Amino acid sequence: MYTAEAWPIACKMNFGSFAEDGTPMAEAPPEVWRDQLIQVAELGFKHFDPMDDWIPLADISEERFARFRGLLDETGLACPAMSIGRNSVIDADRGDDNLALVHRTIDRASALGATIVNIGFQQDLTEPQKKALWFWLAEGHHDDPALYDLAVERVRELGDHAQRLGLEIALEMYEDTFIGTVEGALQFHRDVDHPAVGINPDLGNLIRLHRPMPKGEEMYEKLLPYMNYWHIKSYIRDEDEEHGVYVSAPVPLKYGVINYRAVIRRAIQVGFRGPFMTEHYGSDWLGVGAENAEYIRQVLRGALRSFG
Repeated sequence: MYTAEAWPIACKMNFGSFAEDGTPMAEAPPEVWRDQLIQVAELGFKHFDPMDDWIPLADISEERFARFRGLLDETGLACPAMSIGRNSVIDADRGDDNLALVHRTIDRASALGATIVNIGFQQDLTEPQKKALWFWLAEGHHDDPALYDLAVERVRELGDHAQRLGLEIALEMYEDTFIGTVEGALQFHRDVDHPAVGINPDLGNLIRLHRPMPKGEEMYEKLLPYMNYWHIKSYIRDEDEEHGVYVSAPVPLKYGVINYRAVIRRAIQVGFRGPFMTEHYGSDWLGVGAENAEYIRQVLRGALRSFG
């Protein structure tokens, strides 16, 4: 049981896949990694999630991985969870390779002391998404229903691997995938039926869409009992149902359309004890993430006094 101060609230490493000189981050000098980790630590973060769209830790050499671990000792950062981005294990072209990637990630996550490996079924951005101001404004990948059973089978396989090492798998909700709605996520979780597999209710991925959407608090209420990791971000949202117009934009947690104070308190009340990861798109993503982390701790202090 964590205190509010010790609760793992991770920073998403949104520095990108390339260093300033164009070198892939996986091949960049460790000094580049060090500079970015220091920026995170200086803003008060004690935890981070090295998502694979930053440094693909599963595929760097043992020597460079050892250097990376040394930087964590230097900066005082810990890794409670590792997330996989757009590397779906049912990708029509790369599914087998991506499955092997997740297995390697589980091993590296264990070596870093993480408790969660987060996966989803989102795939590469389409060309219209790459050109849009916000990628979620354009049409993206849709999962093929014919691959549903394969998805269940592969998540169970990953759950077995994670469980053997004392970790869990979190399933990240994302639009137009098998876990792209509350009902779809709950059904998929039931079908996987594995004690080491939970749900990451990343509802920011849905609230930001310019389409009709249930209320965030109502969606969370159904998902909270099954969550083991939480990518958390917020958006303002406006709806003109009569004319079919929906608008959204990213904002810090306490300003968006979802009352996260109420939702976080409710999550603690029903038993959520997993790590958070703060996300934000646009502007000073790192600074906003730090604000969000402090906001979460503020809410946790009161929630733990009431429900802890």
